[in-house]
Amino acid sequence: MSAIDQHAQDLFEALRNGRTIAPLRDSINNDIPTAYAIQDKVVALRLAEGERIVGKKIGLTSPAVQAQLGVDQPDYGVLFNTMDMTGKGPVPVEFLMQPKVEGELAFVLGADLRDPDVDMETLKSAIIAVRPAIEIVGSRVEKWDIKISDTIADNASGSHYVLSTQAKPLAEVPTATIEMTLLKNGAVASEGNGKACMGDPLNAALWLAQTMARMGRPLLKGEVLLSGALGPMVPVERGDAFELRVEGFLSTTVSFE
Repeated sequence: MSAIDQHAQDLFEALRNGRTIAPLRDSINNDIPTAYAIQDKVVALRLAEGERIVGKKIGLTSPAVQAQLGVDQPDYGVLFNTMDMTGKGPVPVEFLMQPKVEGELAFVLGADLRDPDVDMETLKSAIIAVRPAIEIVGSRVEKWDIKISDTIADNASGSHYVLSTQAKPLAEVPTATIEMTLLKNGAVASEGNGKACMGDPLNAALWLAQTMARMGRPLLKGEVLLSGALGPMVPVERGDAFELRVEGFLSTTVSFE
């Protein structure tokens, strides 16, 4: 078995049995293309088990986090149908590994984006809805001891997400200046705005659209794009309840059994 296959199998088994693994970055020289090759293998293993891809997620959109990990660009991961906890009630903590939550905007696509040179106006015209989202991130790497290759291989530290029941047209959402507040058990735990996400969540979405098209895996009609955090991540413990308040939208909530 190749090193790529072995790392993919280790991550896949960690996902299934809930036991973390050691960082993998040193064995692949923290190489980004190799990390994406591992991610692709894990995606294939999940698809083979019957999961379906329903969207993509963008990570490392904060300049501060990019500096911490020594990179100058975001990364991406895949959203599976099994990750969508919208309307499903409290999330069992047994589903999760070292969970944290963050507030962000989700974009829903009404058209394919197959051109690697897609521009901002084309992207905007393809977005048919904007919905606030609580992303639940997690790590299969022990103690969140990650560098860029660790998180990429681990599906950009994706876990689950909850979408708002309310959607608005893009034209009604000031994405660059929109304000976000995330409350944990009734107290403010994270605050931010659209500028925290590459200056505008649309900038992150455009990067993703261009990158995925170049990779031969374009964004498709009907997919959900989680565009990146608008404020700091917040750790989750059993019994916690979170409320996401995004300017102009109804609140979105999630709790953890």
